[in-house]
Amino acid sequence: MNLKRIFGTILTVLGIVGLIYAAIGFVQSSEGYKSLIVFAVLGIVFFITGIGLVKSTTDQAK
Repeated sequence: MNLKRIFGTILTVLGIVGLIYAAIGFVQSSEGYKSLIVFAVLGIVFFITGIGLVKSTTDQAK
């Protein structure tokens, strides 16, 4: 059980959810543009960080 890989997967999924939420808000032309921008930026940060953690973690067979 590799904790880094699990945490990276969780961050990646949270990033995807944040980006989808921001995209849906932009398409529906929601009034709260500032909050949508915050969701989009956090989604990008979480997604990139999660992908980086998953890629940098190596599998070690025991």
